[in-house]
Amino acid sequence: MPSLQTSAGTVAYDERGEGPAVVLLPSGAHSRHDYDELRAQLPDRFRTIAVDWPGHGESPEGPDPASAMSFADAAEELVAAVAPEGAVVVGNSVGGFAAGRLAIRRPELVRGLVLVDAGGFAPRTPVVHLFCRLMAQPWFLRRIYPAFARRYMRPRTEADRLTLAAAVATTRDDPGLRTVCQLWRSFASPEHDLRGEAETIAAPTLVAWGRRDPVIPPRIGRRIVASIVGARLVVFETGHVPQTGDPEGFAAELVPFVEAAFAGATGPVSSDGPAAEGTASQL
Repeated sequence: MPSLQTSAGTVAYDERGEGPAVVLLPSGAHSRHDYDELRAQLPDRFRTIAVDWPGHGESPEGPDPASAMSFADAAEELVAAVAPEGAVVVGNSVGGFAAGRLAIRRPELVRGLVLVDAGGFAPRTPVVHLFCRLMAQPWFLRRIYPAFARRYMRPRTEADRLTLAAAVATTRDDPGLRTVCQLWRSFASPEHDLRGEAETIAAPTLVAWGRRDPVIPPRIGRRIVASIVGARLVVFETGHVPQTGDPEGFAAELVPFVEAAFAGATGPVSSDGPAAEGTASQL
């Protein structure tokens, strides 16, 4: 399996197909396998690159404490190395933060942006700060994570259940437990806030959200769409990981988006204005 040495550590990735590059960034505590079912729905004419974060999957723990920002650094370095001509970057949760920050900092690398229940766009309330501090404690995270993951996954498919089991397994022991705790500590950082810069994103943007996500609810997706010119929101009847809850519906949205992004189109825009919202059941 190929890997790349980044400033955050060695990052393993799985590459399939040929053609326009689609980089797939998972959530924290999750691995590249979150995208297996989605990738099975995508045509071979897309070159998909799915990533394991440091301390996750087949990537070893990084040399320094993990953070959302160090993961974003790793994503930037990986896209620059494996798709210097630019890619459609799909990011879920902390992967969405990394994808969004990449579109802000290195727009030439992002032909299209897909934010999936993305982190980095929600207000930092006292409750959020308290929960992040608690989740940064190994004893607390290990104890709560099975119930927490069931709540945010809202599993309904076999892929959901497999993803849930893998996330729980990641947080049982080090290095996964330590890495995920470090990630949660970083979520309260001012650096993990892209709201002030979101309006500078120029890449065609698709915002994909699970209607049943209790951790980062759909209203955050609507706020993102309001911040990014031309962005479109599609809502799935899933939890926090729509690509496992509805891979067919997700693929039906992603395939034309990738084709339009690499054709130089600006992405789907409503005739009523620059931002449109749809639901998977309507599209």
